[in-house]
Amino acid sequence: MATGAIPIAYQTTQSSPDWLNKGDNAWQMMSATLVGLQSMPGLVILYGSIVKKKWAINSAFMALYAFAAVWICWVVWAYNMSFGDRLLPFWGKARPALGQSFLAARSELTATAMRYHDGSVEADMLKPFYPAATMVYFQCMFASITVIILAGSLLGRMNIKAWMAFVPLWITFSYTVCAFSLWGGGFLFQWGVIDYSGGYVIHLSSGIAGLTAAYWVGPRSASDRERFPPNNILLVLAGAGLLWLGWTGFNGGDPYSANIDSSMAVLNTHICASTSLLMWTILDVFFFGKPSVIGAVQGMITGLVCITPGAGLVQGWAAIVMGILSGSIPWYTMMVLHKKWSFMQRIDDTLGVFHTHAVAGLLGGATTGLFAEPILCSLFLSIPGSKGAIYGGVGGSQFGKQIAGALFVTAWNVVITSIICVLISLVLPLRIADQQLLIGDDAVHGEEAYAIWAEGELSDITHHNESTHSGVSVGVTQNDCFPFRILNPMRCP
Repeated sequence: MATGAIPIAYQTTQSSPDWLNKGDNAWQMMSATLVGLQSMPGLVILYGSIVKKKWAINSAFMALYAFAAVWICWVVWAYNMSFGDRLLPFWGKARPALGQSFLAARSELTATAMRYHDGSVEADMLKPFYPAATMVYFQCMFASITVIILAGSLLGRMNIKAWMAFVPLWITFSYTVCAFSLWGGGFLFQWGVIDYSGGYVIHLSSGIAGLTAAYWVGPRSASDRERFPPNNILLVLAGAGLLWLGWTGFNGGDPYSANIDSSMAVLNTHICASTSLLMWTILDVFFFGKPSVIGAVQGMITGLVCITPGAGLVQGWAAIVMGILSGSIPWYTMMVLHKKWSFMQRIDDTLGVFHTHAVAGLLGGATTGLFAEPILCSLFLSIPGSKGAIYGGVGGSQFGKQIAGALFVTAWNVVITSIICVLISLVLPLRIADQQLLIGDDAVHGEEAYAIWAEGELSDITHHNESTHSGVSVGVTQNDCFPFRILNPMRCP
């Protein structure tokens, strides 16, 4: 190569402009990838293994489809509805995020500029030191995992074609509104409601929407509601492990920079998750006499969810307190209150997403309103002087703002999710037909996760050689009771 002939990729003025911080850009893309791994393959594995084995394929595919569908929605219209120019106080203007001129330019969240009542600028818009392409990637991973979490309420009975219609509609009319309102510069952002990394936008939204959708879709079959053992608890742990470690990027990437605040967020994330897991396990042992692996995973999730709204804003001791609360309050609502509340008994929330995400997300948002530390707030928030209620002064109003923000997210998701489900039901059945519910994956997809059947499960004989079947649906093995005996020995002979 001739002297001075430097490839364009290494020329500072073109591929590395003055505003680009390579460290921030690398960390943001890494964080986005960690969040993506939580969904694909993390929740794909977790969903496929935590359900009854006749629903393993269907449950995993619901997550896989949602991950792909959200990508297309996001870059064609939804990103700018969430982080673009203001259309309404709660919604951004829809436009594509596909052109080079937009994606290669510096990322700008134009609606996040803070202004005084007289119109003068209080705080400039958020302008991270990397291109818009990085921000589009990072935020897409959050949108994807939100609707995949929601799917956990609907496993084992939702018509897959109805789900394929539900995903783009819900992302468009529910997720984008909450994201813009709290993160993109909407009215809750301007008011000062704190949601560091998605306690409200992701977890409260998915938990409430999941419960609402479960109401409209209807329950699983009676036999599945009675007996729904995980088909592979070791794979549940593998999926849970990807979820836990992936949360390093989930919370660590939300300062939009590799800075002190991101380090605090990562540390607090693991402190709270560990405390919550231990608390949930202790309660299981105390009340049921033995620790549950599934229970430990639930405690891990509630801890991760609870710390999310304030991960980089609270001190380490507060993360422990939040872990104690997230390992006990959702445990109580799931194990005690749910069984006593007739309304909750009528709704079939397959994986208890309402408890692990909505309850824990609300708890995290409220405790952030209590424990947000002033100096840490100044490292992240646009509104000067923000702090939690325990620090006195204006912090006393922060708790009220957090509750008001949660009420908006809850109400919006109940209404919009209901409308979406009703509209889809006019065209497609929301629930799988009863005969297909007896068969499971083979009837819905023509595929099975394992080459064995369980007692009481039916095979769709139309997919098999007629010469090897008698013409009726049969079940051959009695292995299905074994994993369930581990979880509840009184329910199996």
